[in-house]
Amino acid sequence: MPYAIELTGITKRFPGVVANEQVSLAVEVGEIHAICGENGAGKSTLMKILYGMQPADEGAIRVFDKEVHLGSPTDAIAAGIGMVHQHFMLADQLTVLENVILGAEPTRSAGRIDFARARAHLREVGQAYGLTVDPDDRVETLEVGERQRVEIIKVLFRGARILILDEPTAVLVPQEVEELFRNLRGLKSAGTTIIFIDHKLDEVLEVADTITVLRQGRSVATVKPGDVTAPDLAELMIGSELPTAQTIGVTVTDEVALEVKGLTVVEEDGRVVVDDVSLRVRRGEVLGIAGVEGNGQAELIAAIIGTAAATAGTILFLGEDVTHATVRHRREAGIGYIPHDRHREGLLLQAPLWESAALGHQTRAPFAKGLFVDRAGARERTEWVRREFDVRTPSVEVATHALSGGNQQKLIVGRELAAEPAVLLAAHPTRGIDVGAQAAVWDDMRAARAAGLATLLVSADLDELIGLSDTIAVMMRGRLVAMLDPATLTARELGAHMTGAGVRGDSR
Repeated sequence: MPYAIELTGITKRFPGVVANEQVSLAVEVGEIHAICGENGAGKSTLMKILYGMQPADEGAIRVFDKEVHLGSPTDAIAAGIGMVHQHFMLADQLTVLENVILGAEPTRSAGRIDFARARAHLREVGQAYGLTVDPDDRVETLEVGERQRVEIIKVLFRGARILILDEPTAVLVPQEVEELFRNLRGLKSAGTTIIFIDHKLDEVLEVADTITVLRQGRSVATVKPGDVTAPDLAELMIGSELPTAQTIGVTVTDEVALEVKGLTVVEEDGRVVVDDVSLRVRRGEVLGIAGVEGNGQAELIAAIIGTAAATAGTILFLGEDVTHATVRHRREAGIGYIPHDRHREGLLLQAPLWESAALGHQTRAPFAKGLFVDRAGARERTEWVRREFDVRTPSVEVATHALSGGNQQKLIVGRELAAEPAVLLAAHPTRGIDVGAQAAVWDDMRAARAAGLATLLVSADLDELIGLSDTIAVMMRGRLVAMLDPATLTARELGAHMTGAGVRGDSR
């Protein structure tokens, strides 16, 4: 039987970087094939080449034993390849059916959309692959796992026989991961070939039939899950043992660094996204915020840093009322900020590295002298961050977008911690980065905690929340519904609280 995918000698170069070097990969028809590797190993580049988003400089691609030239995603779709991106590409205000057919609308005479035919085809796809959705539900009403199912159906609706998934479990709670894996096994039994990128090695071992490890742009091993352990995979990926988020010792003091009282945030459309939230974070403490995405965590962080206005309530920083202060005032006062989306909020992707390292701190030394940018000081501080936080780049003059995701994240963490804040708002600080970069970020956060930093941590990685936090608050529909002790908590129990199946905890 021919392979579903055969990549031979794939090479891709960027200025100063070889992203893929003579990579060969064979994926059997109807298997689940995982691609692992640290950030910068070339996984995303390889998948973008396979989906027609980037051309390879060298090498050949065969799909079902036929050589193809994929110059665009349209070519990939025509060849039977679909891709579900880590960040969902759905229009919240549209229905499931409207999202699924968007860009592939079946039409009748005069170019009118044939909704009846689209609905029938959607029902056929759902029945064939065991993926049930209500076509009339608005996407904005769906849970995260349901939205992901819509993304998968959207790809299958277009006739994909090969499915590429980029970090499919990054925003899912354990119960949703189990549901996803059931869906993937159902797709596999129906003959669909699945390739996915994942950094969570226990998940890879659970669901994959075959695992290929990339390291420094090369494929270094292809193994079967039964022949390796998670530490074995970590060793292949990064050359060291599997890191853990576990924090040992108590560093919490009595001094309250951040206090939020009755905070409420109402959107322009009248939706209450943060509802009467009160919390305190002390020096030396990590307060974790758990919740299924879309339950107000992002808006809570935005209100504290000042990018969203508080409708009611009070925000106190070191005893000062900053509820109506500018973002600049809060930043200069000593609030650090790791945003949930590093590309949209955390970096200047087209600018050199030293400009990204100044972002959010550009009004103060060493990045500024009076009203003017201190270029020499900015470059010197960026060099220090590069060395101290192991940001791997040949120069601080390199464009920020040229760094791998893990190195971009280490730059942001280093930039914020180098400013020695009193409070750190950390939103998903290790999302989408490999175990090596993840371990580095965890080490940096633990060291800052020991030095007295107060941290408000939002994360979809439940093991990270349990390992790093001194206390975990669960957020649902904009409210804090439970306060939990991570020392007596499992990820599955935390997931149950997040989805409403847990027992209400004590208020704080």
